[in-house]
Amino acid sequence: MPLALNREVFITCAVTGSGSTQDRSPHVPRSPKDIADSAIEAARAGAAIVHCHVRDPETGAPSRKLEYYREVTDRIRASEVDVVLNLTAGMGGDITFGPTHAPMPVNEAGTDMISAEQRVAHIAECLPELCTLDCGTMNFAEADYVMTNTPGMLRAMGRMMTELGVKPEIEAFDTGHLWFAKELVKEGILEDPALVQLCMGVPWGAPDDLNTFMAMVNNVPDHWTFSAFSLGRNQMAYAAAATLAGGNVRVGLEDNLWLEKGVLATNAQLVARAVGIVEGMGARIIGPEDVRAKLGLTKRAPRG
Repeated sequence: MPLALNREVFITCAVTGSGSTQDRSPHVPRSPKDIADSAIEAARAGAAIVHCHVRDPETGAPSRKLEYYREVTDRIRASEVDVVLNLTAGMGGDITFGPTHAPMPVNEAGTDMISAEQRVAHIAECLPELCTLDCGTMNFAEADYVMTNTPGMLRAMGRMMTELGVKPEIEAFDTGHLWFAKELVKEGILEDPALVQLCMGVPWGAPDDLNTFMAMVNNVPDHWTFSAFSLGRNQMAYAAAATLAGGNVRVGLEDNLWLEKGVLATNAQLVARAVGIVEGMGARIIGPEDVRAKLGLTKRAPRG
């Protein structure tokens, strides 16, 4: 596939994530207020979409509490800054097994397995414009556990998202995840055209070398919309690579804590750096209204 520069690029900011980064940088937001404030600042810097997890305000540990999601959503919607809201639906599918000589029963302390309804409960409560759908199972980066997303679970969650009128952002960590995403569209569970996030360099999914990246790009149907990111030091290189390959950009503290060597970043600084890269390549940064028109999204009003 020849490279085709995307001339109209949107930027997603992944604001805080669920990784164990809360004590590695003072800029990783913890409380719902801090997460919302950081998302709003990222939008001011040029992000059209903010992708949000929530955390325990005291410990910074990842959380699934509905009240935290509700507060983040309400604060962002009540602000004077327009931005497309994307909430994670990735938590609740982690299995940590026992030791290799006795893997069963599973280690309950490290296992977080809940129903499809529970995994989508905050989506039904908050009705963001977008939410993520991790489209496969894999050994995951930070510890000896498995991120599980079975075909049955993905079909159930995908149907719920579609019925709620929330567009899934398909998170593809390897080529097989794209294969199954196309099956979900073929079965009518997800609407066509779909939105895809290519997640590169996440151990132990697709590595972030350019050959693998282009294999991922070449497996995205031409009429779908895709974005891409890589972790750590390659985050900004992927702002350029994704744009050059015809896609869109994701940056943020979920994926990378550093602005440059020895300098911890804020979300707004990472977005501003990505804006400079994209515009320096001759492309235009588009805002939330253009993204809604492109993806067929409807803006939700704040609660009265």
